[in-house]
Amino acid sequence: MAVKALLLFLSILMGAGTAPTSAAASGPKEQVKVTVDGILAILRDKTSDWYSKQLKIETIIDSQFDFQTMSQSVLATNWTKATPEERKRFVEFFSQYLQHTYTDQMKRYTDEHVKYGGEKITGDRAKVETFIISQNTRIPVTYKLRRHEGKWFAYDVVIEGVSLVSNYRTTYSGIVKTEGIGGLLDSLQGSIDKYKRERDAKKVR
Repeated sequence: MAVKALLLFLSILMGAGTAPTSAAASGPKEQVKVTVDGILAILRDKTSDWYSKQLKIETIIDSQFDFQTMSQSVLATNWTKATPEERKRFVEFFSQYLQHTYTDQMKRYTDEHVKYGGEKITGDRAKVETFIISQNTRIPVTYKLRRHEGKWFAYDVVIEGVSLVSNYRTTYSGIVKTEGIGGLLDSLQGSIDKYKRERDAKKVR
């Protein structure tokens, strides 16, 4: 799978849940569609510089994504072992890490587009099938969403059978095993600080 295509998938995931109020009352598939189209519009906008686009997308991510649910799933049993303060810091750091990591890489986007498949709703959970079309490649992407107060929020994405949450769970469990929760938090904070320094330096130039 092309790196730029993977980053596009993740960027779209981060925008899930950002649909206008009218779409929020609709089904999960419609909400994903409105959100994806909105994110792609930002990426395709030739009148804005990259720094401005980056901030717009980061704002969307920060205000709309259900990082609490995702964080609990990523830490798994380590969530129950962590202190309330460690949980709070992990949600904060993990959300920033995802925002910065994938928003920064969206500049690799080169006009891939999305086709929509079916949706399956089971109570307050749903799955929406989509396909990323890149040149001659058609890659299946499934979004997992949960409904909260009448609005659908994505909490995981499965790309060609690989779960984003599961990937991070495997990586972070290894760090916690050797360095503890504190070591994982320090690692995330270091990555965030480095990103901010590099981003601000580019803005100055």
